[in-house]
Amino acid sequence: MTLATGAAPPAGSGQGGLAVTTVSTRPGFVTGGDVLVHVRVPGGTRPGEVRVTRNGTDVTGQFSPDADGHGLTGLVTGLADGRNRIAATTDGAPGARAARDVLEVRNHPVTGPVISGPHEHPYLCATQSFKLVDGSTLGPALDKDCSVRTRVDYAYRSTDGTIKPLPDREARPADLAHTTTTTGATVPFLIRVETGTVNRAIYQIALLHDPSRPEPDPVTRSEGWNGRLIYTFGGGCRAGWYTQGNTVDGVLDSEMLRRGYAVASSSLNVFGQNCDDLLAAESTMMVKERFVERYGVPRFTIGWGCSGGSYQSHQIADNYPGLLNGIVVGCSFPDVTSATNFTLLDSRLLDHYFTDTAPGSFSAEQQRAVSGFGVRESIPNLSDGAKRLDPDAEFPAGLPADQRYDAEHNPGGARATVYDHTVNVYGREPRTGFALRPLDNVGVQYGLDALDKGTITKKQFLDLNAGIGGIDRDARPTAERTRADLTATEAAYGTGRILSGGGGLASTPIIDYRAYTDHAHGGDIHMVVHGFSTRARLVAANGNADNQVMLEEDDRYGYFSLESPVLRQALTAMDAWLTSVTADHSDRPLARKVTAGKPAGLTDACWTRDTRPRKIAQRLTYDNRGRCGELYPAYPTPRLVAGAPLTDDVVACRRKPVHAADYAVGFSTAELRRLREIFPTGVCDWSKAGYGQRPLNGTWQAVGGTTGVRGLID
Repeated sequence: MTLATGAAPPAGSGQGGLAVTTVSTRPGFVTGGDVLVHVRVPGGTRPGEVRVTRNGTDVTGQFSPDADGHGLTGLVTGLADGRNRIAATTDGAPGARAARDVLEVRNHPVTGPVISGPHEHPYLCATQSFKLVDGSTLGPALDKDCSVRTRVDYAYRSTDGTIKPLPDREARPADLAHTTTTTGATVPFLIRVETGTVNRAIYQIALLHDPSRPEPDPVTRSEGWNGRLIYTFGGGCRAGWYTQGNTVDGVLDSEMLRRGYAVASSSLNVFGQNCDDLLAAESTMMVKERFVERYGVPRFTIGWGCSGGSYQSHQIADNYPGLLNGIVVGCSFPDVTSATNFTLLDSRLLDHYFTDTAPGSFSAEQQRAVSGFGVRESIPNLSDGAKRLDPDAEFPAGLPADQRYDAEHNPGGARATVYDHTVNVYGREPRTGFALRPLDNVGVQYGLDALDKGTITKKQFLDLNAGIGGIDRDARPTAERTRADLTATEAAYGTGRILSGGGGLASTPIIDYRAYTDHAHGGDIHMVVHGFSTRARLVAANGNADNQVMLEEDDRYGYFSLESPVLRQALTAMDAWLTSVTADHSDRPLARKVTAGKPAGLTDACWTRDTRPRKIAQRLTYDNRGRCGELYPAYPTPRLVAGAPLTDDVVACRRKPVHAADYAVGFSTAELRRLREIFPTGVCDWSKAGYGQRPLNGTWQAVGGTTGVRGLID
């Protein structure tokens, strides 16, 4: 069993046992004019008796017999944009039945789009600043879609531990290192780096290969490749729009390459350059298609990423199952649309209230208690992070001023928000053209838990909720709370912009590694609670989270570095886990194979803060049980302090009337009257699903543009 691209079953009839399938991608999502195809040959028929055509033209010569003699594999080129028909036929040997199968494929331009909707404009090319392994750049783009010619460069790992450009493919440097891969092959540490463009993104694929050997292809594989692929995802979000980006994430990681993995990524898989998981999924799909067509089907693909890389890993695995077969995530969040943006909005509002509206009205500790964070400094830290909600706060370097949004001087310019960057999903306001937003704080009782515990007074609670307000579409403070657009809210849930956990992620092995930063001086956004929110969603969707393992240690190695022995062990464990799953040829569901295939000893754990850290194996929990909870306590977000569920996935809460019995403190008649005035439509009833909250519409969705119809949730 090989976990490949998530390719769909063949569309043809498969008469007589003959079957045509796409290998490199799904039949409806082919790109670039070519696709790797497999033809299953029925028993009694020799591969040489099969004829293959593309739109009536014979392409049999592009196919080679499989080693087992039961099929043919070939790269079908020359596909037209749109629909194409690939047919396989046999005349039948004497005494054998003739067979035929036809598969319809849909080809899209290599520049995209395929599933993400109309291209974003303006769009900055960055090929001229993208650095190659030798320090040179790709140079100017060849067209408006930021394309370059595909090229291959070589590098090597020196015995001093550094990666260097290979000066001569015919000669071997004196300081060339060697490595033994996970399959036991000992090879020179020579790295083949392919660089090109797909989907208006720059991609790179790196793997060990000796340039003196034949070029690798799906049949002739490099001796240094262990047959597995790691797809890396970069972090960030702010300024992640209107640009191609001039970096990819981690394809030259020595630890990954040392073990023999192929490593791939693209510039639109770095969230600091593209803060849109749908566009990231499309880019992953297209780069992986290129990989399979060039190098062959990997036994499995591991998604690998921290922070913004975790958004991509979670959501691509859930919404487009098969692209990633297991994920190792760090400093994780469920997604950018729900938990993260809710926390950033609330931090912006709290920071404004404590600093500008009512300075000095809360002590530092009371502010921290209202926020829930481990340190008070996280309030201004995350308030600054809310710039991703501000349309003129942060643009990619190089975007001309006359193309940027400015409310007064250029209201038609590009708006720098996560919502405008994902406008194909959320839709637009008909009047302004601004993106609709799944963002809301109506009915949220800020500081509720702090009130119930007696940390803040009733007056502080009332004043805070009366004065906290919201933000408008330009992120300016408003006296009124922020109301979500129903169209955008329903789309966020239905299309997977808010992580469901019940799609492909339900049967995806997950290792969630966290270098603890909840107590970081100056505050930090990468809080433990977000990993528990993902776990809560898995449980809510599937009844359990048996496919997720959580690991915690201190941050001595940074956020997500393979210098950490714990993270290196996590990679080893994920490989073993997926190797077991792919070796399971039973008929049981994939989710059961994943549970059964988990390596013995791979359980939740934390490591002590000692000079020589000691492993503590225990279930990690949000309520901070056990020694791990003492070492690495989880803290709530402002929305959880206000009573929201741990899933943290409610955009706009259903509301209920104010009842005195719902509070741990006693309110006077006058105080209750004021509370009802503050919340005239009621307070959040977190026991119910939110407005517009709905299940995922399904996996492998293609999203088009929409104008949307503005309707605020009331």
